[in-house]
Amino acid sequence: MAGSMKSFDNIKDFQKQLMQSFIDTALEAEMEEHLGYPKHEKADKPNKRNGHTKKRVRSDTGDLEISTPRDRDSSFEPVLVSKHQTRISGLDDKIISSLQA
Repeated sequence: MAGSMKSFDNIKDFQKQLMQSFIDTALEAEMEEHLGYPKHEKADKPNKRNGHTKKRVRSDTGDLEISTPRDRDSSFEPVLVSKHQTRISGLDDKIISSLQA
């Protein structure tokens, strides 16, 4: 994939894909923490996963379409991208600083 990046636009598109993938993965991890069990594991708990909601947010890298997980009793409150948040700024710096720690 990196070998095919011949222009600035390709690099920006790749950066957007990475950011979108990172956010989706982080939101899934938040849901796992909220429910107390990993995805696809059977659990005898009343609250379970209930699909995803697509959402468009603006970031420093451009518009992203993310997939926010839902739970049956609607008690999941994501931290990385809150329910009604439409703008994400400084996320690149937060990711880099968390990787350096």
